[in-house]
Amino acid sequence: MQKSLLLLLVLCFSLQITSCKTDAKKPTEKIEKTAMFSLNNAKNNINWTAYKTTDKIAVKGKFKKITITKNGDGNSVKEALNNAEFSIPVSSIFTSDTSRDFKIRKFFFGVMDHTELLSGALVLENDSTGYATITMNATTEKLPFTYTISDKTFALNTVMNLDNWHTKNAVDSLNAACKELHKAADGISKTWSEVEIQITSVFE
Repeated sequence: MQKSLLLLLVLCFSLQITSCKTDAKKPTEKIEKTAMFSLNNAKNNINWTAYKTTDKIAVKGKFKKITITKNGDGNSVKEALNNAEFSIPVSSIFTSDTSRDFKIRKFFFGVMDHTELLSGALVLENDSTGYATITMNATTEKLPFTYTISDKTFALNTVMNLDNWHTKNAVDSLNAACKELHKAADGISKTWSEVEIQITSVFE
């Protein structure tokens, strides 16, 4: 009888220990951490300046839409920008002149191969320079740029030589469509291949 009682007490004690161990191993809820800076939540502006006539008259415009397709998050502005991948629909071009917008879409981008979107990625090499890999006209090339970061604002500046993307046919096509508008006093119609680009991202 005493042996049976002792055995029962040992069994109960063992069950209590097992129960405590089981409770101790209950998984805790997983807390998802979000990055402090996100390009998807930033105010992104892509402005450009092209040139016409031999007098090199500036034509300013912008793209009204950009989609971050990969990365774009980080615990600092620099970390959020570095290796961010993006796409820009050429249909979002805007110059405050609907006729000009139509001509750029049809006679410039429309002449290129597979250029419904401009796509690329940003690489920040140090604290002031980097490059973007830009795919346009079925061609991918590096575009060097300089940049600054001030508080929560990223600002990029560069000059894009369209010839590097083999766009002569597209430039000639646009110039033909705008022949009279791109003439200076010398009677020569010209569309320049250099385009200045300014990009700013203001984080919340």
